[in-house]
Amino acid sequence: MDHLMREAVRYLGYGKHAVDDQTLRLIADSFGSLRSVGSRKSVYRIFDLEQEDGETVRFGSLTVKSKSLGKNLRGCDKIVLFGATLGIGVDQLLSRTSKTDMAKTVVTQACAAALLEKYCDECQERIRQEMELEGRYLRPRFSPGYGDFPIECQRDLIRVLDCARSIGLTLTEGCMMAPSKSVTAVIGAGRTVIRCHRQGCESCEKIDCIYRRDTL
Repeated sequence: MDHLMREAVRYLGYGKHAVDDQTLRLIADSFGSLRSVGSRKSVYRIFDLEQEDGETVRFGSLTVKSKSLGKNLRGCDKIVLFGATLGIGVDQLLSRTSKTDMAKTVVTQACAAALLEKYCDECQERIRQEMELEGRYLRPRFSPGYGDFPIECQRDLIRVLDCARSIGLTLTEGCMMAPSKSVTAVIGAGRTVIRCHRQGCESCEKIDCIYRRDTL
């Protein structure tokens, strides 16, 4: 089982339990369907970063108060605003599938989440290479809604990145992204090498979560 399939299994909540062959076939089939309809796009912009009092960060025309974001960006002098989407075709596939096969819909949702995460990792790797040419090193991605980073900041990120025009990503009144399989995030960059990035499951204290990645 490759990494992408393991991630889909994790999103399905299997934990350390064995996965039956039928589910594995559904996962493989879902990845094939998603790749045929997906239209991956991403956008990013880099800004100077100012910080004060450990919880106030400023970049571009924006000021954000968040202790968890301040901690993530500690030691950084640049910030990358990032957006990515798998495209509207994935939403259309999920809508069609939900009318005929709910089991496959659940599996396809998990596979889409895994594909989106993989795509974001690929994009961040390209940004990492660009920033290291300037002698800067990246921190983990940090999205609105993490910790006390307000979910409403999605609106600011999407506006500054002009996501509607650049990648077709918009936001509903309730801060839901459309297409749904999309991400916005910030990525700090600083002169100090961080050799061990704590992110996602690695930084979460909820060790009994069924979706937890094996971090041992």
